[in-house]
Amino acid sequence: MRLHNLQPKKGSRKRRHRVGRGIAAGQGASCGKGMRGQKARAGSGPFSGFEGGQMPLYRRVPKLKYFTRVNPRRYTTINVSRLANLTPNTEVTLNSLMEAGVIKQPQGPLKILGDGEINIPLQVKAGAFTKSARQKIESAGGSCEVVS
Repeated sequence: MRLHNLQPKKGSRKRRHRVGRGIAAGQGASCGKGMRGQKARAGSGPFSGFEGGQMPLYRRVPKLKYFTRVNPRRYTTINVSRLANLTPNTEVTLNSLMEAGVIKQPQGPLKILGDGEINIPLQVKAGAFTKSARQKIESAGGSCEVVS
């Protein structure tokens, strides 16, 4: 086999379809595009996703309920009851809880939740507090400080 012998396989190459060249050609007059309308005209049609002026789906959908957030804020959560085992008047931060073995894998800033009871004063520094957690820590004589 040499370069001058190469040919495309029989039947793989077809002639281009010449539309609008009379009835005998098979696609005469309207060229198979129907009678009238935007899609029958020359040039490309409307962009994909166009719904004739109606609010398109890609703009309607995010307004509906129950869509997950694209970049949700993730917290390392811990309940107040887990803090009750710590020694009184200590400063509680994410790092101190990791050193104490209370938290194994942090997933973001610390958030204190209000489940359980606490009766020892602690100085808690966290990214966020629930109302009930803040109330329980402060009623036990401790303090809450929001750290970014």
